[in-house]
Amino acid sequence: MLKNDYENQNCSVARALESVGERWSLLIVRQLLRRPYRFAELQKLLGVAKNILAARLDKLVALGIVEKRPLDDARDWNEYSLTRKGYDLTPVITALMAWGDKYEAPNGPPTIFIHECGHDAGHKVVCQHCGEPPRRGRLVAGPGADERTPLS
Repeated sequence: MLKNDYENQNCSVARALESVGERWSLLIVRQLLRRPYRFAELQKLLGVAKNILAARLDKLVALGIVEKRPLDDARDWNEYSLTRKGYDLTPVITALMAWGDKYEAPNGPPTIFIHECGHDAGHKVVCQHCGEPPRRGRLVAGPGADERTPLS
């Protein structure tokens, strides 16, 4: 588990890592992008230890990223699905996937994300204004900036 050692930083990346930066957290989100799953299904698909999965799911539920719905099945009582906040992690997952496809997949992408329209969704991230990929830029103070905000 990551220690909360970002106290002296006013940084959204550091805060996001505190939420979803633990090992397995983003893989759980990736799996739940497909559909809701029961605990045992997630455990089997991911190959994660039950205690680790339980801890990560509890944290993701507490953060409002995952929803836990009780079921009437005696063997596996809960089903887990993403909330709106969870689905908003989709660009994070696809950006990591694009980086992994480019640098960590010597035989080509192991999976391809197909959009609901039936075509490869790709991994394109572009500037909201000009439509170009954001390769270089600069940080400027936003409305939540203070003396702890890393701008350089």
